Amino acid sequence: MILEEIAERTRQRVAEQKQKISLEEMREKALSMETNQDFPFLSALKQEDIAFICEVKKASPSKGVIASDFPYIQIAKEYEDAGAAAISVLTEPYYFQGDNAYLREIVDVVRIPVLRKDFTVDEYMIYEAKVIGASAILLICAILSQEELNHYLSVAHSLGLSVIVEAHDASEVQMALDSGAGIIGVNNRDLKTFEVDINNSARYRNMVPEHIVFVSESGIKTPEDVQKLRKNGTNAVLIGETFMRSQNKKAELAKLRANMV
Repeated sequence: MILEEIAERTRQRVAEQKQKISLEEMREKALSMETNQDFPFLSALKQEDIAFICEVKKASPSKGVIASDFPYIQIAKEYEDAGAAAISVLTEPYYFQGDNAYLREIVDVVRIPVLRKDFTVDEYMIYEAKVIGASAILLICAILSQEELNHYLSVAHSLGLSVIVEAHDASEVQMALDSGAGIIGVNNRDLKTFEVDINNSARYRNMVPEHIVFVSESGIKTPEDVQKLRKNGTNAVLIGETFMRSQNKKAELAKLRANMV
């Protein structure tokens, strides 16, 4: 399964990083920074209507290179100008061609919160996310044990980082609930076949209490998709490829925001 392959490569990447900056040093750097317990990313998703998390993504395992021309700072500014609630930045280098530098530089030029989109498999990555300027991280149930998920969530919150806990099926949604997650994201992409079905979000929406922010991820392409999720009580959508392939991101977001209250 590609997800396990990515997770294993990420473990190797973290081991390499620890040779350059130790866990103790990275933790120290993170703890020396201001801890914003206002959780701006979580706050940004609590809107009257669906909030949009717009993704800066160069490539993916399923689609290859999405944006060969990749002016990531300009893209982030366009998202902010278009009314995005938050920005997601891929930092995984081997399968998504991401880089920590993209996030660090984007954080310097936008005012809205930024999610570090990566495959968190080690506590080290949470401290690293804080150091490079992220407001939130992603924790994926499919590559973590319940114990790891609970611990990583606690570490992130202690640093003032919001967390999207990502699930793909009913057992993972329950795992997310058991962790005490404040934001649960349901990925509409089947990680074994790469097929996308936005009804996956609809399927599990009723498992998540209303006080928990519910995010639909992947495969959202049309105003009709957004409307379907809106009617289902989805709080936010995370959209990458649709925006990355659009020449006019402001117009694309305006189109997807159609019918907003």
